[in-house]
Amino acid sequence: MIRKYLWERKSWILLFISLQLLLLFVTYLDSALPFTSIFYVVVLSSLVFTIFLIVRFHRETKFYTDLYEWDSNPNVTGMPAPDSPFERIVYSSLIDHAEQLKGKSEVNRRMLDQEKDELLAWIHEVKTPLTAMSLMIERLADRDLKAPLKYEWLRIHLLLDQQLHQKRMHVIENDLYIEKCELEDILYGEIKILQSWCIQKGIGFDIGLAVTEVLSDSKWLAFMIRQLMTNAVKYSEESDIEVRSYRKEGRTILTILDHGRGIDPKDLPRIFEKGFTSTTDHHNQGSTGMGLYLTKKVAEPLLIDVNVQSTLGEGTLITLTFPKKNEFDHVISK
Repeated sequence: MIRKYLWERKSWILLFISLQLLLLFVTYLDSALPFTSIFYVVVLSSLVFTIFLIVRFHRETKFYTDLYEWDSNPNVTGMPAPDSPFERIVYSSLIDHAEQLKGKSEVNRRMLDQEKDELLAWIHEVKTPLTAMSLMIERLADRDLKAPLKYEWLRIHLLLDQQLHQKRMHVIENDLYIEKCELEDILYGEIKILQSWCIQKGIGFDIGLAVTEVLSDSKWLAFMIRQLMTNAVKYSEESDIEVRSYRKEGRTILTILDHGRGIDPKDLPRIFEKGFTSTTDHHNQGSTGMGLYLTKKVAEPLLIDVNVQSTLGEGTLITLTFPKKNEFDHVISK
């Protein structure tokens, strides 16, 4: 800050130095003027000027130092109070700018809320014809036609469901209802949704649950498992997906193991990034890069640790580690 202050006042400092040098030069040219006395005046005035700079530095930079350290926010709370006229100009300008930003932010927030509400309403409206389509597909006698139609219907259903939960994600803390959930019911419910797809691809499920009950939010946990199951089925062919649960160090562990194509080691650090798709199959139009991202986002408020281990060409192991009961004391539902 000292360097910045001196640079800001460089013109005044150069003016003072120039005047002192001019005074000494005139004294040198005019022998009638006592050089020693004039030199003494120059030294004394320089000392006074230095003290003046030090005093003014502390006074003039206080506002700007506080402003630099201020944690800026649209409500301008905590902004340092101005003392000088120029500081008041800066302060007034910042206040006006903050008010404009608040106004724009409020308009944008309302627009986003409106768009979100319209999208949610549209998703709910689409579910009606989608249900009707499902009933119509079930009535088809031609199995060769029925299977691909059922698969495409399922893709639309899963994408709409993913979009619906994504739009609700920012209020997930308000929507949580922590209770004892039956893992078996959730798993079989999700498997039933994917049943037609699994039959088409020749995929089965090997389920062994040593622990059948976990403490979580059943709706959001089902959404997480849906994303993981969908990925496992999508990237597997004619193999079983193994689901296990057990206790370890007082925590419940749920694992989902598929024997599909696996994940390239260089992709593993990025699989939870929004929109990231595999570099080995980057042109696959069916991949949205949202499944694992949303799973991770949901896992955070549920205090579930998600771990992924994979070997390219051999399969992927997803491990969900559930929290202990006392970790949910602040949000547990009575």
